[in-house]
Amino acid sequence: MKKFFFPLDTVLSYKEQVLDGLKAEHAKILAKVRECERAIEELEQLHYECTDEFRKNKMNGIKISEIHTYENYLESLGLKIRQKQEQLKRLMIKEEAKRNEVVEAKKETSSIDKLKEKKRQEYDKVVQKEEEQFIEEFVATQSAMAKLIG
Repeated sequence: MKKFFFPLDTVLSYKEQVLDGLKAEHAKILAKVRECERAIEELEQLHYECTDEFRKNKMNGIKISEIHTYENYLESLGLKIRQKQEQLKRLMIKEEAKRNEVVEAKKETSSIDKLKEKKRQEYDKVVQKEEEQFIEEFVATQSAMAKLIG
């Protein structure tokens, strides 16, 4: 019996390569999302610490020029935080889109994989029937030879 052949193997291989590529792209975007989240946390922590320091200094007395410096710095940090949050929103949208692409590619690969498995099972059944038929013929031949000889 000839070896099992699935005509869509090349298509399946291509789809798997596409899926692997999409997974890699998705992982890169996820890494950027995590990096952006960490940057926001760091900026927020810095903002909190600076606000606390500013409040303590105001209690102890502070020059007006230092007050302006603190206010400008805190405003600058607030702006950076908002920019990072906008960047995070954009990255999250990209991540969701890429995740949807991965899901679709996985569906395509999975459907071809299931078809291959079904064809493989059909092939295995045919092979098993042929082997059973061969064994029956062999046994029948052996018993016929035994009767002739014996």
